[in-house]
Amino acid sequence: MTEGTFKRELGKAQTMQRLEADPMKAASWRGYQRGIRRAYHGARFGTEEEHGRFMDAAASADEERAAIGRGYRDGFTFNGKDSQE
Repeated sequence: MTEGTFKRELGKAQTMQRLEADPMKAASWRGYQRGIRRAYHGARFGTEEEHGRFMDAAASADEERAAIGRGYRDGFTFNGKDSQE
């Protein structure tokens, strides 16, 4: 991922989080921001333990935690899509 792509995706996610009326979608965008940072910076961003917790959060019974985890996973596995699914 290029620096330009990283900055564009991060800016998009920050904007979407602010504009999102649905709290769970906003939570997903928060997770996406953290995931895209981990994808871009690698192990320099966070610890392996934190990374594992965020990846596992997608399967949480807590709805908000699961939304954050799904967003994190989507950001971390970024593959050049123009929008988050």
